[in-house]
Amino acid sequence: MSLTLRPPRPGKTPNYEIRGTYLRCRVEVSSGTNRRSVALKILRQIEECIEQHGQYPAPELKPRTGEPTFLSAAVAYMQEGGERCYMSPLLKHFGETPIRDIDQAAIEEAAKTLLPNGAPDYRNRRIYTPVSAVLHHALGDKCPQFKRPAGSKGRERKDFMWPEQAFAIIDEADKIDPDFGLYLRFLLYTGIRKSEGLSVLSADVRPGERAAWLRTSKNEDPRILKLREDIVGPLQAHLERSSSDRLFKFRDGGHFKHLLLRAKLAACGLPCPVRRPTGWRPPEYRLAFVGFHTFRHTWATWMRRYAGADVQDWWRRATGVIPEVRNAIRMWCRVMNGIRVDNLPTPVARTYPEALPFARFFVGVFH
Repeated sequence: MSLTLRPPRPGKTPNYEIRGTYLRCRVEVSSGTNRRSVALKILRQIEECIEQHGQYPAPELKPRTGEPTFLSAAVAYMQEGGERCYMSPLLKHFGETPIRDIDQAAIEEAAKTLLPNGAPDYRNRRIYTPVSAVLHHALGDKCPQFKRPAGSKGRERKDFMWPEQAFAIIDEADKIDPDFGLYLRFLLYTGIRKSEGLSVLSADVRPGERAAWLRTSKNEDPRILKLREDIVGPLQAHLERSSSDRLFKFRDGGHFKHLLLRAKLAACGLPCPVRRPTGWRPPEYRLAFVGFHTFRHTWATWMRRYAGADVQDWWRRATGVIPEVRNAIRMWCRVMNGIRVDNLPTPVARTYPEALPFARFFVGVFH
């Protein structure tokens, strides 16, 4: 016998009732809703609960006295400076579950429950990484190694913009919001990530010295950025009229991304609403591949193509060995950003240096 829905009964209850026997477990409860579609979802959840636990409601899991749970481990992790991002849904899901019971299967189940339609790299970032961080903090060397989902590193992208494409987008961004155009120019000529550009403090920018201090990065790697001469003036004017602690006023989110979409569509000669209506989708356009991270790829490509910054040749001459690409580039970009940044294309002259041999692998490492 399966579970069924009994319709609302006037004068008795306005809600659907769930009744019947499933896997020898008798159920008779109110769904708490007068919507049949919602009541059906609750009925399916009750069936899944019976399948997993042999009863409804599920038994309460009471941890042994003094045994660490995911909740206590996560609190300790965050109190010692651990990343709080993405932690809230995990706390609701695992709660007082003893950490000894959180294994590979439990993490995979959490990923399916919390992000049923999430891509592998998104699940890895939102579920696997924070859970692993909490458990490693609690268990140390005794923490087991968890297998990440297939495709967790995401799809490697090697897109970049040619000078005329980049400057067309920046020109339109200037028309939408001069500060946004300056932000895109800052990304293009420093090679920093979107989040790093948004976190730069006004006090850390010295236009007179053509320098900006990046306090931290994705790799927790602070560094000095050399500024091109042609953005020093706009940055100085921007600082004089701004009273914010942060260099740029923007915050990451849907509106911020829509600003870039507006600039891209305008560069293609296509209209775009000032605010994105619900359900609206942009038409197909030639600059659809451009995102904020594309400016970082473009900086890397231009440094190689126009400024002659050949990382492998530079490393080979210095050490006599071929480098491991990612580590070499992190060291190299500090040197080359200061030496070669003035050789990058400029929107004023619209003429570009003679291109040097181009290696497609180069931009793929700037993630």
